[in-house]
Amino acid sequence: MEPFERVVEQHGETVLRVCRALLGEHAAEDAWSETFLAALTAYPRLRPGSDVRGWLVTIAHRKAVDVLRARARGAVPVADPPEPATSGEHPGDGRSQQRDQVWRAVAALPPKQRQCVAYHHVGGLPYDEVAALVGGTPAAARRAAADGIAALRRTWTEEEF
Repeated sequence: MEPFERVVEQHGETVLRVCRALLGEHAAEDAWSETFLAALTAYPRLRPGSDVRGWLVTIAHRKAVDVLRARARGAVPVADPPEPATSGEHPGDGRSQQRDQVWRAVAALPPKQRQCVAYHHVGGLPYDEVAALVGGTPAAARRAAADGIAALRRTWTEEEF
């Protein structure tokens, strides 16, 4: 079994993208950390030959569900929302603006489409595993992912992205 540090290096970016797609940028980093803390504890018991990326995406899914449940329990209203954290790029940087557009478009998708796009296109899970995570059949997961990608393409075309 390879060192856990190597697992984080190989799959950390994918897990973070899945978390961002499901939760948005601000909650994603916490979910990413929680994912790897849970994975670190369970990693020694992982069977040899297991799909590590799929295992990590599944853990990230569970952590995202935890965050969404916590959000649903009660919102705290604020007079002025805080300014979003910057990624270290200059505000006028086209890549930063483009990335923000992508995340806003993903966040605007219906929940099932967003999950299917995140798990299949970002996380790389096959549709049967996506269906097991979100409920339903592989065909329904494929349809939801396709509808989500089509909606993203329409959004970018409308915004001349």
